[in-house]
Amino acid sequence: MAADFRPLLVAAAASAGLAGCARPEPAAGPEPRPVEAASADPAQRRAFFGETHLHTALSFDAWPIGVKTTPDQAYRFGRGEPIMAMGVQVRRAWPLDFMAVTDHGEWMGVLNQLDDPTGALASSALGKRMLARPGGAGRLAAEAAGRPETAGAMRGAWTAEVEAANANYVPGRFTTFIAYEWTSMKQGKFNLHRNVIFNADHAPPPFTAAQSDRPEDLWTYLEATRRSGIDVIAIPHNGNVSGGLMFDDVDSDGRPIDAAYATRRARNEPLFEIIQNKGQSETLPILSPNDEFANYEVYDRLLTNTGERSQPHGSYVREALGRGLEIQARTGANPFKYGFEAGSDIHDGLSVSSEDGFTGGPFGTDPATMRPSPAQARRILGEPPAPDAPAAGPSGYHLPILPNAMDFRPGGVTGVWAEQNTRPSIFAALKRKETWATSGTRIRVRVFGGWDLPADLVRRSGWVASAYARGTPMGGDLSAAPRRGATPSFAFAALKDPNGAGLDRVQVVKLWLAGGAYKERVFDVALSEGRATDPKTGRAPPIRSALDVRTGRMTGARGAVELSGVWRDRAFDPAAPAAYYVRVIEAPTPRWSTLLAIKEGLPPPSGAPATIQERAWSSPIWYSPPR
Repeated sequence: MAADFRPLLVAAAASAGLAGCARPEPAAGPEPRPVEAASADPAQRRAFFGETHLHTALSFDAWPIGVKTTPDQAYRFGRGEPIMAMGVQVRRAWPLDFMAVTDHGEWMGVLNQLDDPTGALASSALGKRMLARPGGAGRLAAEAAGRPETAGAMRGAWTAEVEAANANYVPGRFTTFIAYEWTSMKQGKFNLHRNVIFNADHAPPPFTAAQSDRPEDLWTYLEATRRSGIDVIAIPHNGNVSGGLMFDDVDSDGRPIDAAYATRRARNEPLFEIIQNKGQSETLPILSPNDEFANYEVYDRLLTNTGERSQPHGSYVREALGRGLEIQARTGANPFKYGFEAGSDIHDGLSVSSEDGFTGGPFGTDPATMRPSPAQARRILGEPPAPDAPAAGPSGYHLPILPNAMDFRPGGVTGVWAEQNTRPSIFAALKRKETWATSGTRIRVRVFGGWDLPADLVRRSGWVASAYARGTPMGGDLSAAPRRGATPSFAFAALKDPNGAGLDRVQVVKLWLAGGAYKERVFDVALSEGRATDPKTGRAPPIRSALDVRTGRMTGARGAVELSGVWRDRAFDPAAPAAYYVRVIEAPTPRWSTLLAIKEGLPPPSGAPATIQERAWSSPIWYSPPR
């Protein structure tokens, strides 16, 4: 556990323009506060944290691994209530502000019919095959969906999703969205999945990859839904396992992306999920060799064939931002103009984002009640079995274990700046991309870009209002330069998680066009503990770790409560399109695998780093030269 900086947070938040997000831990029980009318003053927007990617027992790949959690239970867990799951009582470490359950649209609810042993599916020859080997039932879901009695089951499952979202929506306290996942798997192995999020209390039945695996056809469904009066967006994820197809420079028919395609994609998909349970999709060392923080939570093996690595190029969003600039220069439109968000993609309905609430695989856990047994822990960590070890954990909980459990990580978290905690307000923040993503920590980030931002802006009283008036928030576009020779600057403020580690540094990642191809560079723009960058290398010394890896405890406070400032791009070329985003890095803390090893008296596993540096990513701000 990191040192507790909470006595300093309120003062730091006020000085950094982040007040309203350094609030005390919200309790699960009090009545919701009244919903106020949305403020016309953007400076009054507050920070909210949420989950936009979660599966329950209604997903075809969750039921086969023993998941029984319902969408209603998942929402109640997300809002901080205790629920029963896997035979034990569980509770989230801290309540979310908003949430979307995104069960797979394909064959939703089909396998749940097998829970009724007298039902038509369970009594059929196919059902008996599935029940004989429930772990493989997901591979037979499509065949089961072809049976006439399953159509009603799928309609009933979607009704349950809608009803659960509406029943758990408490405006002012907890926002829910009707949602599902479109599960396109090109050639049976390349991930092109999207989460579909509706801004309404009703929604049409899901358009699924069983109907079409082409993103363009999904966009047609989204456009028709909007014409019917329901606003909706799609959020792609796991580019890291897309085999290079997620951010390819051609459409589904292999034709080079043109302006029509680029415009349509950007309109339907404003956000990209940059991190989740199956790794991060920001970048890799092979793509960003000069980025010392690129080798973070890498998951690069294909989902349906873990023996095959995914093609790096076309799979990561930093490269996509650069490719987008190239395509815009050629066609006049940018297909990869993505803001950033994060989710969990956890498959047992338990949205967790902390390292100690995770023990491998696509599962969330409550460390108080779902601790694996010593035998299970050894399997997860790749240790040889110990004799006479019990098969179940201390509470009788039996943990499903995947062969590559160590490759997984806890869920990420989406942050938004919104006027109030309601569907319209949160959804509007998602659409305008005033969002940031975190690896699971509650770092708060605010970023503005502009041409005349004073160097001391963030130290001034009321600086946020001034930044909105003078510039554009993250997710937006810089206005035209006011005069010849003007250079853009970026005001930023980052506040640490109330219960997490201190901040190591704030960085600006810049991408720009030069000679027709994109370039990238990472700048350290704020460092904790009085460190400075080396003028020769441009790099800063690493922060000293306060972690004892033998105990998992911090031996002292490291890093800063808050880092803020204004950075000016002194290498700015007004003729070169560019994109800028902020990355905030925490001081080192133990990875979940290290914590599990410590609990079992084992050394940290050799197949994973002992420590990690949690982080946050702001949505980019773009610059386009005048045409």
